[in-house]
Amino acid sequence: MSRRVLLWIGLGVGFLIAVIAALAIGSVSVAPGDVWRALAHGPGDGAPDPTVHAIVWQLRMPRVLLALSVGGGLAVIGVAMQALIRNPLAEPYILGVSSGASVGASAFYLGFLPPLLSKSLSMPLAAFIGALGAITIVFFAARTGPRLSTTRLLLAGVAVSSFLAAITAFITYASPSPDRIRTVLFWLLGSFQAARWSTVWLPLVVSLGGMVVLWIISRPLDALVTGEEPARSLGIPVEALKRGLILLAAAVTGVLVAASGVIGFVGLIIPHAIRFLVGASHRRVIPLAFASGALFLLIADLVARTVLSGQELPVGILTAICGVPFFLVLLRRTRMLPS
Repeated sequence: MSRRVLLWIGLGVGFLIAVIAALAIGSVSVAPGDVWRALAHGPGDGAPDPTVHAIVWQLRMPRVLLALSVGGGLAVIGVAMQALIRNPLAEPYILGVSSGASVGASAFYLGFLPPLLSKSLSMPLAAFIGALGAITIVFFAARTGPRLSTTRLLLAGVAVSSFLAAITAFITYASPSPDRIRTVLFWLLGSFQAARWSTVWLPLVVSLGGMVVLWIISRPLDALVTGEEPARSLGIPVEALKRGLILLAAAVTGVLVAASGVIGFVGLIIPHAIRFLVGASHRRVIPLAFASGALFLLIADLVARTVLSGQELPVGILTAICGVPFFLVLLRRTRMLPS
């Protein structure tokens, strides 16, 4: 049996255990048998135990689906951005995409946009515009003629991310509404606490759609990783592919940040783990990265809800605790080119 098949089996078992645990564990514990009965009955009315049914389907299932959507989406966008700039350190959080999305979303939520503009936007659209603006600035700051400097890209990403984080902090503290400030501060560190059925579907569709699009163009991504000139020699429209990847990264990241806040390092950790296990082919990496990222963030959210008695940690704190040491080790092992 191949390593890839074993990995899919392991992910399937992990999903089963993690989903049942996420539905059973919380401020009110539900026995696994009751969770199974609620799931078997479905989301409709008339369940044998209405209280358990409401906890499973109305409170915890939307949170589970949102965590799965965000984790899978961030993981595959990390794969795409590492292919785009051919650098293993790239991911939406490090390159400022998440920070740009948070500026757009927080400015919209706290009412800092002009009334005419705010009436024509939604929070996901405002986050998309912010993410697109951030990655565009970083991308052009790193270009030296026709070449893209990976070192300059990372430095520009750190600088733009810090600048946008300062703008978000200013917007937050300048808000006259203390209740909204608390909500935004918690949201900026990543949280699925506000997950409802009405807020789940867009992130779910966008994440799955992004994964499918990237899987369809997996062969051009394989060619792009080898370099722009070899990719052109194979007939790949490199410039169109790069623009498409930038737009896709901004769209998916913007929607996910609008739904859950800023959650970093998922797109850094997961792609490397999957490449280590199954190789570099994007046709294999992309679906496995989506599934692994979804499972990773679901487990992180479960830990965030239970590690402190009576309190809930922002899930972004846990992903940063995992991701920063991983990033530093990877930075030490990566040969940074001077170009």
